[in-house]
Amino acid sequence: MKSIRLLALLAPLTQAHYIFNRLIVNGASIGGEYAYTRKNSNSYMPAFTNELMTSNDLRCNKGAKTGGTATYTVKAGDKIGFKLFNNEFIEHPGPGFVYVSKAPGKVADYDGSGDWVKVYETGVCSGSPGNDGSWCSWQKDRLEWTIQKSLPSGEYLVRVEHIGLHQAHEGKAQFYIECYQLNITDGGDGVPAPLVKIPGIYKANDPGIAYNKWSNPKPYIIPGPAVWKG
Repeated sequence: MKSIRLLALLAPLTQAHYIFNRLIVNGASIGGEYAYTRKNSNSYMPAFTNELMTSNDLRCNKGAKTGGTATYTVKAGDKIGFKLFNNEFIEHPGPGFVYVSKAPGKVADYDGSGDWVKVYETGVCSGSPGNDGSWCSWQKDRLEWTIQKSLPSGEYLVRVEHIGLHQAHEGKAQFYIECYQLNITDGGDGVPAPLVKIPGIYKANDPGIAYNKWSNPKPYIIPGPAVWKG
């Protein structure tokens, strides 16, 4: 009975957490759980600001390693969905991002230490950032990115991220991060920019990281580099 009561108490704390671990290509589900996603050791639990800002874990999350993950081939122009496990929904207010880093060889062997570029971001759609429903990703079951047709072909580490801001005013922004391995074909001759290193894209005191959504919230400033639109 004690264990049942404990699970009942823990459920509200974990039910809003999520894992982006299912690949969707042009609306079709590809493979199963973690088929093309590096598995982290956090499971449903987020990582927090003080754990990540200067850590290599900011790339693909804690415990995500090279090797052991398959790579899927897609085309420039395809619409890629990063779907939540178990048909969950994004139930924390905050921004979402996709970053890509071209591997020097096989992406399965690549640790993400090279250059990254932000290719997608989503923030507030309308209304006050203090209202959960104002965020574009609120109650969505995935983040989606259409691969820029001018993105050069190659094998890429694709980093999807959502930042929950409900505890950010306490220095505890919640980071939900997964990395996918994609081989992108039929690309173009674009020059993605600006190039950044991870870690290095955020600081703990960035307005979009140390953000207070509860007390007369200010206009939200999206953290990180500018988006390359291709």
